[in-house]
Amino acid sequence: MKIFWSFTRQAFQFASVYRLNFITVIFLTVLLPAVRKDVMKNVRRSFTWICALFLFSACGSNLSFATDTPQPPSPQPATATEPPPTLTATPRPTDTPLPSFTPPPTIPATPVGVVTGLPQGTDNYPWWNDAVFYEIFVRSFYDSDGDGTGDFNGITAKLDYLNDGNPTTTTDLGITALWLMPIHPSPSYHGYDVTDYYDVNPEYGTMDDFKRLLDEAHQRGIRVTIDWVLNHTSAQHSWFLQAQDSTSPYHAWYRWSTDSQPGAGWRYAGGGEYYYALFTEGMPDLNYANPEVVAEMKKFLRFWLLDVGVDGFRLDAAKHIFEDGSVTENTGATHAFYKELRPYYKVIQPQAMLVGEIVNNTDIVSTYLKGDELDLAFDFDLAKNIIFSAGSQRASDMSRALAHSLTLFRPGQFATFLTNHDHNRVMSVLNDDVEAAKNAAFLLLTSPGVPFMYYGEEIGMLGMKPDEDIRKPLQWSGDPNAGFTTGTPWRAPNADYKARNIAEQSADPNSLLSLYRGLIHIRSNHAALRVGNYYAIDTGNQAIFASLRVSREEAILILINLSSKPVSDYTLNLESSPLSGDYILAPLLDIASFISPTVQADGGFENYQSLPELPPYGRFILQLQTKTK
Repeated sequence: MKIFWSFTRQAFQFASVYRLNFITVIFLTVLLPAVRKDVMKNVRRSFTWICALFLFSACGSNLSFATDTPQPPSPQPATATEPPPTLTATPRPTDTPLPSFTPPPTIPATPVGVVTGLPQGTDNYPWWNDAVFYEIFVRSFYDSDGDGTGDFNGITAKLDYLNDGNPTTTTDLGITALWLMPIHPSPSYHGYDVTDYYDVNPEYGTMDDFKRLLDEAHQRGIRVTIDWVLNHTSAQHSWFLQAQDSTSPYHAWYRWSTDSQPGAGWRYAGGGEYYYALFTEGMPDLNYANPEVVAEMKKFLRFWLLDVGVDGFRLDAAKHIFEDGSVTENTGATHAFYKELRPYYKVIQPQAMLVGEIVNNTDIVSTYLKGDELDLAFDFDLAKNIIFSAGSQRASDMSRALAHSLTLFRPGQFATFLTNHDHNRVMSVLNDDVEAAKNAAFLLLTSPGVPFMYYGEEIGMLGMKPDEDIRKPLQWSGDPNAGFTTGTPWRAPNADYKARNIAEQSADPNSLLSLYRGLIHIRSNHAALRVGNYYAIDTGNQAIFASLRVSREEAILILINLSSKPVSDYTLNLESSPLSGDYILAPLLDIASFISPTVQADGGFENYQSLPELPPYGRFILQLQTKTK
């Protein structure tokens, strides 16, 4: 027996120094005595299983998600009873005492403000603050009929991958809103030059197919928004074809000039006339100074909100509606247009959401979000800095950008993202670094604002411009054509689809997809991550990002080591917050033995370490539960 305890102690000490998991420790404990068969033969038979069970309870596992079963929202702040003291084996008098080990915490996290059904809003915030959006290029999502082009029925067939409608399952991605890139008839593959605002692209299916998709999505708790290409039409739209006759009433629906050199953006139409088309000659700008154009676009809104039933719109090129001389963006007339439009669509459908594409710095973007124009707009500066921090392992880039955004936007009323259909894919920007992509996902989905994802981002799809190459078919499996189609795809999928696909990553608990699923479900189960106030935490280390999120009934600590090295030289310092009293930390992501903060009278804490050492790429979401005796 003495020799047995001696070898067991050696295994414990070796595991402590080299951070081995319990499987390795059992292996060592069983095999170390094997070299002494003459002594240990009988002991091993008697004690191997006892040793294994003991070590299993004493040693933590590797990275894993904490169990977080959705429950109805708690009417009171989450509380926890302090766990009983850790029991350790009493050594025999002739033995050297075994090292003391603290087991992983057994305190379960308590879901607070769980999103069930269609997002409705939490703590008086609008429904979009309860949502995680997923941008889909219909042509590339999934082909249901083998013609090589993605379609509405393909999205419907794959809705359970996005959200199966059951809040107790975690095998779906968990998204709660869609943004569909243009779905209207168009001569181009991308659809950003519309020929009919009241119909759908026949390559994608019929209006009935779209309505079925809408109904099936709503049944699963998924809101649906569509692209509104309002700045311009296609040059093949019947309006523009008629407008080229100067006697047609549609002539005034576009902008014309007879100047010989009208300037940038003017395209020659023949007969001594030029028409204005900011982007390309195939996309003539509408003339919103004409009340008939405004009335027509209001008719469009009414049709899709009431007759079809979509939940909102993403506004393409939203800053270009009116020009003022050589000024082609963000004019006073453009702001006035949105101020006049808002009461119109809010009367039609008070829950309707408009999110604008305004490709400018955060200061300019925020001018559209004062509460009397758009509901949301994309924060391009923040997106860039999230990626910078994720890739450079430097938290200050995002910290500064987010702090600036929070001074400009109304609480939560801005759209966050990494990349979209106009940018090189995030995994390519990060040089195919999976851990950096995981950092970016973590920062996006634990921060304030309304998060948007681009299809394929969850598996790290690669893509660099031209645009067609950042809009390739989604990689479902290692089957031919990435499982996207049984026919010839409109564009070949990436060559790496056999190794990088949804099926492969679904089976890997440590994959990028598994992390996205975990983060989205955690966000949906915890109000503090969706609508909680944000409190920046100073960490004293560039590689460490930390924050506190506090909603009416919940407080959550966010902590991430962005670097590839363990970090012990950090301390968490918070000036003040609504925290009060004593707390126990319940992990939502990445289990370890955490030390609770000592909260001061002002709700802050000083020189706090939740762990003595943060592991490489350690990502932690910790619920602060009020301690009760």
